Amino acid sequence: MSAHPRTTAENPRGLPVLRDMSAVVFDTDGVITDSARLHAAAWKTAFDACLRAQPSRGPGPERPFDLPADYLRYVDGRSRLDGAASFLASRELRLPAGSPDDLPGTGTVGAVAARKEQLFVERLSQGRIEAYPGTVRLLRILHARGVPMAAVSASRHAGELLRGAGVFELFAALVEGAEAARLALPGKPDPALFLEAARRLGTPVEHTAVVEDALAGVEAGRRGGFGLVIGVDRTVGPGTGAALMAHGADVVVTDLAELFGDGGEMRP
Repeated sequence: MSAHPRTTAENPRGLPVLRDMSAVVFDTDGVITDSARLHAAAWKTAFDACLRAQPSRGPGPERPFDLPADYLRYVDGRSRLDGAASFLASRELRLPAGSPDDLPGTGTVGAVAARKEQLFVERLSQGRIEAYPGTVRLLRILHARGVPMAAVSASRHAGELLRGAGVFELFAALVEGAEAARLALPGKPDPALFLEAARRLGTPVEHTAVVEDALAGVEAGRRGGFGLVIGVDRTVGPGTGAALMAHGADVVVTDLAELFGDGGEMRP
């Protein structure tokens, strides 16, 4: 691996490589599709408007939402309400919780989350979201080998994104935001989304791999007892790979193409 592989000394358990897993569960945004950037941009617009609307508790203006640091730390991989609450709490903004039915705005956590959703849908309508070529290649290799795969997402748009990217049919199961709400599944870093995906695939977690780019998602994979947790560092920023490791990744790559050789064979 060329990014940040965990060494043998750091990994005394000797976890198996991906080819030894019976099934794989993939996060959607940032792992399969290049949609995390749209989520991040929508969050920044929604949060910065909220910060401007609230009285500052310091001598100067409130520090705006920082990309990518605040996105990775507080909202990436989480449900909209959880992400909004997490970031606002980090800025000591004690807004009323509101509800998921709040209109877009700045007065409640629910309103800020609704504004983010509105902005994301607007951006999504402006063009197709592509899947990462390295991920598509890995998906097709695993599909050809009969390895069952599931996609998960805190977003309610995962199915739409996967269909638009032309990879929906490669997955045996999808657990996304609307389904999580229907089943009352808690959001990441709770492993409930991943555990539900593994249940639908019919594979034990110790023989199932999780592939994630979010700190909360990597932590969820580790908490769930999955046999292998692969972190994907799309930022290639200082400290991101180490942070993914610290949250529970067994190996970190910058692209999933790093998991196989030129002939399509899985790397050891």
